[in-house]
Amino acid sequence: MPIHILGGHQTDFSRAWSREGLDISAMLREGVLGALQACQLDPSEIDAVHVGNAFGELYRGQGHLAAMVSQVVPELHGVPAMRHEAACASSSIAVLAATAEIEAGRYECVLVVGAEEEKNLPGDQASQVQNAASWQGREGIDCKFMWPAVFGRLAEEYGERYGLDRRYLNRIAEINLTNAKRNPLAQTRKWAFQPESFTDDDEANPVIEPGTRRQDCGQITDGACAIVVCSQAFAERHAKRRGGTLADLPQILGWGHANAGIRFLDKIERSRGQDYIFPHVRQAVLDAQRRGGLAGTQDLDGIETHDCFTATEYMAIDHFGLTPPGQSWQAVEDGRIELGGACPVNASGGLIGVGHPVGATGARMLLDAARQVTGTAGDYQVDGARTYQTLNIGGSLGTVVSFVVGRPD
Repeated sequence: MPIHILGGHQTDFSRAWSREGLDISAMLREGVLGALQACQLDPSEIDAVHVGNAFGELYRGQGHLAAMVSQVVPELHGVPAMRHEAACASSSIAVLAATAEIEAGRYECVLVVGAEEEKNLPGDQASQVQNAASWQGREGIDCKFMWPAVFGRLAEEYGERYGLDRRYLNRIAEINLTNAKRNPLAQTRKWAFQPESFTDDDEANPVIEPGTRRQDCGQITDGACAIVVCSQAFAERHAKRRGGTLADLPQILGWGHANAGIRFLDKIERSRGQDYIFPHVRQAVLDAQRRGGLAGTQDLDGIETHDCFTATEYMAIDHFGLTPPGQSWQAVEDGRIELGGACPVNASGGLIGVGHPVGATGARMLLDAARQVTGTAGDYQVDGARTYQTLNIGGSLGTVVSFVVGRPD
């Protein structure tokens, strides 16, 4: 059954809402109302709501966010709602649940909103909050900052298995931060960097944990992103009422979903002797392409992938099949992942450039993919884009979700 995306709304990821006397409830309200306005929908047309959020209780002491939606948008009072948590993949899981409800025939039009508030705590404290996505006390990694250490270890694993020149990680950071300057909602759009920022200069780009330097890191931030998905019958009626056609609306063509254990080092050991460091990630990507009717990555016009660190994007490049396993450097060196390249990756700026409000990231990727295939991505539009794929991960790739989005001919 085709699932259509009517549109959505992303908040400005450069905002620190607590500095305005606001909190996650205000983000949810803006995301929901913005999506309804963008889609030209009346609240009465929403059959159900799914909320993606990872750390509301830890950052703000606020849980029960499914009920928060109708609290801040009273017009949705009585509409069924539920919340989903899967670390950084929380809102992608919310999308999977929403689309399953449509496919089951329960509902025709479903709102998905992902939100996270992360700027209301000091950096060190915020870092400790995010450790909840790891196995507490059992990761076996001696570090101050868990996630820079985990993905630094991933970079080291690439080095041990295949060889890795750090200049390719630096280049990924530079590409994404440059792309973000084109994105009016990106956290880093006004940030300034020197050439030395994208080198292994210990002052301009200091080491955070072994294998990870400052510019390798995605930027946690505040933000919400809401999208509306619907059945084909609803999409046809909606398009007709507004003088459009069904062909104008993007579809979720395919999806992939895989899980692995929560402990990072166990996943590394499990893949010893295999082609890919994370075979379950490769399978999720292939599942989405197969369900979407794609012959392979050659059918993609672009990718929005989870670059919580440059090593994560480096991993995604070969797991998407842009290069053979372990050879992601080739796609960085020849420019195919840049805007204007054969398959741009993170034209939006990605998590490194746009920012990473954890619970909103999966929905944000899907909205950006939908904008790309409808030619509405503005200054970071990929010319002629018709088919896009996302990859969203939770924790140390414990939860993996991929969507293929397109406008079929």
